[in-house]
Amino acid sequence: MNKYDYSQPGYYFVTVCVRNKVNYFGEIKNRQMVLNEYGAVAAVYWQKISDYYCSVKLDEWAIMPNHIHGIIVLSGTEHCSVPTTKKSVSLSQIVKSFKDVTVKHIRSEFSDICFAWQRSFYDHIIRDESSLSRMREYIANNPAQWDLDIENTRIVRVKA
Repeated sequence: MNKYDYSQPGYYFVTVCVRNKVNYFGEIKNRQMVLNEYGAVAAVYWQKISDYYCSVKLDEWAIMPNHIHGIIVLSGTEHCSVPTTKKSVSLSQIVKSFKDVTVKHIRSEFSDICFAWQRSFYDHIIRDESSLSRMREYIANNPAQWDLDIENTRIVRVKA
């Protein structure tokens, strides 16, 4: 079995969830996401990802009440301070750094020692323009679809 190299250039759709799907980031009102102070922190640090990694760009993204969807674009190797040294940054490193900084900020700013991310994250390798278009549309429409979202813990699901 070949292991995929998540540091190679490409488009990656990721979903990062709050532990226990707690709605930490705000709420959906009139089919639009309204961020609270925790959601604002997550938004600031999500947008800074490409500031921290020069080979990383952000595409479409959305913060939901208890998770974040985003498309992360890796363009190649990071250039280090030593001109002869180059290293690749992996998708896991990017998401881990984002999680670490948001946890640290929220816990210190709001004294909330309970805030935590779910372990790991969901990813999907975007392989073509059609898939990229579908993922962008999914993210853009996600707040309007919150009542149907599997991550919405307030939905009562009836088993057949």
